[in-house]
Amino acid sequence: MNFLFAWRYFKAKKTTNAINIISWISIVAIVIGTAALILVLSVFNGFEGLVKSLYTSFYPDVKVSPASGKQIVLTPEQLQKIKSVKGVKAVSLFVEEKALLQNKAGDTDSADFQSIIYLKGVDSNYTSVTTVAENLIGNVPFNTGTEDQPLLVLGAGVENAVHVRSESNIRPLAVYMPRKGTVSLDDPLQSLSTEAVNTSGTFVIQQDFDNKYAITNLAFIKRMLVMDENSFSGAEIAVTNGTKADDVRDQIKVLLGKNYVVQNRFEQNASLFSVMRIEKWIIYAILSLILIVAAFNMVGALTMLVLEKKQDISVLHALGASRGFIQKIFLSEGLLLAIIGGGAGMLLAFIIGILQIKLHLVPLEGSTFLIDYFPVKMVLSDFLLVALTVLIIALIASWLPARKAALQQFVLREE
Repeated sequence: MNFLFAWRYFKAKKTTNAINIISWISIVAIVIGTAALILVLSVFNGFEGLVKSLYTSFYPDVKVSPASGKQIVLTPEQLQKIKSVKGVKAVSLFVEEKALLQNKAGDTDSADFQSIIYLKGVDSNYTSVTTVAENLIGNVPFNTGTEDQPLLVLGAGVENAVHVRSESNIRPLAVYMPRKGTVSLDDPLQSLSTEAVNTSGTFVIQQDFDNKYAITNLAFIKRMLVMDENSFSGAEIAVTNGTKADDVRDQIKVLLGKNYVVQNRFEQNASLFSVMRIEKWIIYAILSLILIVAAFNMVGALTMLVLEKKQDISVLHALGASRGFIQKIFLSEGLLLAIIGGGAGMLLAFIIGILQIKLHLVPLEGSTFLIDYFPVKMVLSDFLLVALTVLIIALIASWLPARKAALQQFVLREE
């Protein structure tokens, strides 16, 4: 019943045009605020999805690493237990260490090009736990060579730093890595293992990886570091489709014990994803101020409506309406303005979002991005969150005018 009164008050012609103008201004402000909030959240979702897809290419579903130090010991028996965990699709062992990669010039007058990199040695299962092989430049296979004839797959940034073209390089690169044992202060070079290694390809994923990593085979890097047979930097695990990585992680934690850190993909990049979430909530809070500004207009419109309907309120009171019922009428009026404005804003945001997804209307400036348009990903939870925000702000804004209407003196005729 109270919504019926609210609807009639909304449609009815007011004696003062200012009431209609302020009401429509508040509705337009709610439309703009709602649409802006949803669109910005959707763009954040798009960028988050893009970043996650890039990091998914390099990071596995589950990763096992040492709780302390650089190495872990995984025996064949432990590996067999990990592989027998329900949901485990593949297990890849790796060794990762910093190295100096140097491209020695062919003549004495030219400078050498070099870069400090992370050299990662992987086994044959690596392509089953990551999609790095799908991000190679050109139609070349993912080839890390053998222990005696190793090959490097370089990140695009590393390739540029050492001035080579991986797929057609003729002169081998020099790889320097720390040798296990004591460091010689008299001749530091004696503390380094050196190998000449050629290249086989280049991957492009994301700058964090492209500028730091080169990938080779596991046997070669273990020989250079003089590592034990069962010693590794860690293990990367892929789970089967439909299996939750958290469930696999928890089972492996129980199997391996406290000396191993077992992480899902989110935990491997916790700081990055936490920052992205915090940024999203900060933007949500800032853009909610637009709705709060709209609420001030709503307070003005409802206050003026209460003054205009003073006589109607007295009549309703005379007919037996309680103060609570009268308060609900004006609360409903505020909710009605919010529903109209919020609904229109959501529809507008949905249409703009679909157009951006299909037609890429708004471009990204610059040429260094993987995509040339703002990515948009609309999710139901954002629509529900914004709808709830609009309704809560509308209720708070409507409460004061509604309370004033309920508490005013009821008179049918003023002297």
